[in-house]
Amino acid sequence: MDGLVTALTIATAVGCGLNGGVFFGFSSFVMPALARLRPAEGAAAMQAINVTAVTPVFMTALFGTGALCVAVIVAGLAGLDESYGGWLVAGGAVYLAGTIVLTMLFHVPRNNALAAADPATPEAARLWERYLVEWTRGNHVRAATGVVAAALLVIGVDAG
Repeated sequence: MDGLVTALTIATAVGCGLNGGVFFGFSSFVMPALARLRPAEGAAAMQAINVTAVTPVFMTALFGTGALCVAVIVAGLAGLDESYGGWLVAGGAVYLAGTIVLTMLFHVPRNNALAAADPATPEAARLWERYLVEWTRGNHVRAATGVVAAALLVIGVDAG
């Protein structure tokens, strides 16, 4: 593995671990804390979090890491006959599938539905109860795949 691929892979592993850590924080204490609030309060707080999360810093960390994963997958495919190639492809693919695709296809629609709800209504309370369970379960997957992707990429660097 040459120096450029090594640096790319390390940077990507850091990004995967960083995002996995963000999602771990949500799964381990943010969502449980919001669940302790009355439904209208919890839903309103999550609405505010979802608006605040769409910042250049977080979007760059989340989707920039996805772009790095694409580059790492290309490097892994180019070096597929090398000991590190499969690790890079696996690490990049795990992050893309378990973090980016899951976010776009599973979490964003739920966030949008919650954003459209008036937290003070009974309908929003029912939506919030379902949201808490479904969103958090999916978030556990995002947390795990971020960490697993980071580990696979680190193994790839070690193998290279």
